[in-house]
Amino acid sequence: MKLVILDRDGTINADSDDYIKSPQEWEPLPGALEAIARLNHAGWRVAIASNQSGLGRGLFDVASLNAMHAKMHKLLAVHGGRVDAIFYCPHTPEDGCGCRKPMAGLFEQIGERFGVELKGVPVVGDGLRDMQAAAAVGCEPHLVLTGKGAEFRGRALPDTFPPGTRVHEDLAAFAEYLVGRPAPRPQA
Repeated sequence: MKLVILDRDGTINADSDDYIKSPQEWEPLPGALEAIARLNHAGWRVAIASNQSGLGRGLFDVASLNAMHAKMHKLLAVHGGRVDAIFYCPHTPEDGCGCRKPMAGLFEQIGERFGVELKGVPVVGDGLRDMQAAAAVGCEPHLVLTGKGAEFRGRALPDTFPPGTRVHEDLAAFAEYLVGRPAPRPQA
């Protein structure tokens, strides 16, 4: 199975320092939905791993989060795309949980759900925490220069990023890269 794991805020949709709290505030980034559809059409299954500390902070409830995701699914369907599963951490940083990125708990849950080894699974996100969580379970880290990643446009990544982190302009550029690269050869 070809699986890719995406961050949500700043990768698929516009992010906000005030949190995305409602379906009205959830707006896709230009080309992001088309990129997910392109991945799907090339045989990739898509899962989302997202920190949603706004839940733990009481800024929105699970019904609002579900409504945001329903909007995303509906807009994706228009482009012929889909997300197979959404995993989120509802905790605040102070909770010290194992599922909040940069911890790897969400990725481990995704691996269990899909029954796959995570080594080499591409992960796309807009921040250091995404890349650290990906690297912790052997995933292949890809940073997009949208959302929080915009601060790295035109400069080298700091040494705090995992070695081998690839940088892409946005999710569409990542999809172009992934769909265009040769498939790995089976091990003999």
